[in-house]
Amino acid sequence: MLTFMTVRELYEMACSGSTMETDQIEYAQLQGWVRTNRNNGSIGFIELNDGTYFRNAQLVYSSDLANFQDVSKYLTGTALTVTGKVVLTPQAKQPFELQVTEVILEGACDNTYPLQKKRHSFEYLREIGHLRPRSNTFNAVFRVRSVLAMAIHEFFQDQGFVYVNAPIITGNDAEGAGEVFTVTTRDDGNYEEDFFGKKANLTVSGQLQAEAFAMAFRDVYTFGPTFRAENSNTTTHASEFWMVEPEIAFADLEDDMDLIEDMIKYCIQYVLDNCPEEMKFFNQFIDNTLLERLNHVLNSEFVRMPYTEAIDHLLKAKKKFENPVSWGVDLNTEHERYLCEEVVKGPVFLIDYPKDIKAFYMRMNDDGTTVAACDLLVPAVGELVGGSQREERLEVLQNRMKEMGVHEAGLQWYLDLRRYGGCQHAGFGLGFERFIMYVTGMQNIRDVIPFARTPKNLLF
Repeated sequence: MLTFMTVRELYEMACSGSTMETDQIEYAQLQGWVRTNRNNGSIGFIELNDGTYFRNAQLVYSSDLANFQDVSKYLTGTALTVTGKVVLTPQAKQPFELQVTEVILEGACDNTYPLQKKRHSFEYLREIGHLRPRSNTFNAVFRVRSVLAMAIHEFFQDQGFVYVNAPIITGNDAEGAGEVFTVTTRDDGNYEEDFFGKKANLTVSGQLQAEAFAMAFRDVYTFGPTFRAENSNTTTHASEFWMVEPEIAFADLEDDMDLIEDMIKYCIQYVLDNCPEEMKFFNQFIDNTLLERLNHVLNSEFVRMPYTEAIDHLLKAKKKFENPVSWGVDLNTEHERYLCEEVVKGPVFLIDYPKDIKAFYMRMNDDGTTVAACDLLVPAVGELVGGSQREERLEVLQNRMKEMGVHEAGLQWYLDLRRYGGCQHAGFGLGFERFIMYVTGMQNIRDVIPFARTPKNLLF
């Protein structure tokens, strides 16, 4: 009996240990692309990948095949439909092979195909972004990206959160940083005559809009594209990236940190469960401490440390930092990594930051100098998540806005959230690509974005 199957289905069947299913499938048909093809004149071997599974299916073809000569010349990248007998090989490296009886050419690939059986540098692969998902590393990266996105949705949906699509075009820049992409139909800067009647930009955050929905649904989250016009070519900055931004009503900073910890652990476990082959690959070829580190996070209680205590640790450190430390400075990655790797030796929330280095919407603490903010620091990365309890007191929020030069004019609706039944609430922001880097061990944000770009290079 002939059965159309995917490579994933064949692996699951062969590794299940059940003979009932394997006995029912004698011949299978696969469709996919050649990863390698070698032969000795009488017998050949093709590694075929169909995109459904990280590992390839091994195809064995002999000179008895009607088009043996043609098949033996098929190059890497060629698309095929293959029929053959399924043979279990539990003692070999692969649990099964397909003894080929028919090969149909679906799409030829010429000898200029740039991906061959050798290691290519990530820099080179960025230059052929339309082909790099076919390489082992990026095939694994983008499957993990897909699975991690599903983990985030499942985590929040299972807890009754409402998914909110925040606007991509907006009239505010959330934190007042000013590094935004302007959206306009004009070239004279006369925004009063523009499409929206005022200056508009691509969003840098969906947080403020999420707060509005939290006042109606209690627990909500946004998960969508955000944009920053920061002209930076570092390995951790991108002009277009995705953000996860939950908001929870009737909640304080402690509730916020509990939610962050639960989400991080859930998502890591979800990826380990659903991408075992990809994670083995990352641990072997990208970062051989990856699985150990992720499992350590899963089994850790996240420490909570006040900013002031963190500064004391840094001032007493024997290590010499590139950037000097004093109370009131915004910490750099080197400081963050020292705290979680050397002091805590695991994940740590830094809390109660100086008000002058945090956003206007964060709740003022009773001391008048710090705000109820938290940053989650993790080994090997530093800051992974930033959150805060939001300022729900109208007068305090207005004073903070004046203090920081944030104009009320475009944020009257945001102030209304305090006038009309505003309650204690909190939320956080997680850069999705940064989370992918952490889970995979990849070191450059452009290597976890499907179609990466830099400020000077728009490829697609």
